[in-house]
Amino acid sequence: MNTTLVILAAGLGSRFGGDKQMSQVGPEGQMLMEYSIYDAIKAGFTKVVFILKEQMIPTVKETIGDRISHLVQVEYAVQDFSKLPKWYQVPQDRVKPYGTVHAVLCAADCINEPFATVNADDFYGPKAFDIIHSMLCELENPNQGAMVPYVLNNTISMTGGVTRGVCHIEDGWLTNVNETRNIIYDKETGKILADNSGNQAISSGKEAKEEIVKELDPNAIVSMNFWGFRHDFLPIMERYFNDFLKTLDQTSLKAESVLPIMVNDMLSQGELQVASKTSDDRWFGMTYKEDRDSVIADISKLVQDGVYPRKLW
Repeated sequence: MNTTLVILAAGLGSRFGGDKQMSQVGPEGQMLMEYSIYDAIKAGFTKVVFILKEQMIPTVKETIGDRISHLVQVEYAVQDFSKLPKWYQVPQDRVKPYGTVHAVLCAADCINEPFATVNADDFYGPKAFDIIHSMLCELENPNQGAMVPYVLNNTISMTGGVTRGVCHIEDGWLTNVNETRNIIYDKETGKILADNSGNQAISSGKEAKEEIVKELDPNAIVSMNFWGFRHDFLPIMERYFNDFLKTLDQTSLKAESVLPIMVNDMLSQGELQVASKTSDDRWFGMTYKEDRDSVIADISKLVQDGVYPRKLW
């Protein structure tokens, strides 16, 4: 079965201080997303769609796209304000993109088969791509989705806070996901803590009125934006995103429509079922500039252990 890997790489990278997706971390200058592509091709994916800022396309095409085009079909999509509905007026001072739901919709013309989404600045591990590819092949209708979650303790950054969708799963099916910001490892207590008011801030764009510090179970299951859907789910996603835009006003400069919140909303309304199978791989990624050295070391060890060749392509 033909399947597409959608790489979310158009984020601003404000905490990283630049285009973290373009940072070279492999032994021959590979970007982190190249390891996801390598694993996806081995798992059976037949197309890769990059969602980028327009100015990133020539670099990605030259450094990755042209080198893998003999192995997999490659397409490019741009996430920008021109891809919003004509009836919606963007606030004058808005700079931030409209989130990962909008990002996927910007690539809708490139997606004609079941697809999975990944973040360009996250490492997922080979096993996860085998899992999601198998699940994509089993989706029976547009109201079914799939996800590969991770154990929270395997996804913590030692550098600063991260956002994770804390999941509740029953009998292999996702029942809810709570998008939670500022999850940190407290080095003094050894506990994993979160500001649970982040869900309100992300979904509404409003400042949270108070901080709610909460201890999280290190064995909790969390989303890493590794979602899978059929291509005929895209019109449902578009209706959801348009409804989101209708809730915004001219003061909404940071509100985003993100995949975990969309999934949770649709689960609660009975519009979507999401099968789930957890990966026990350890996550690593580049949320902050300080993460780069540890990512280089992690990739280097995987190469030394024979998980990846020194030269991918």
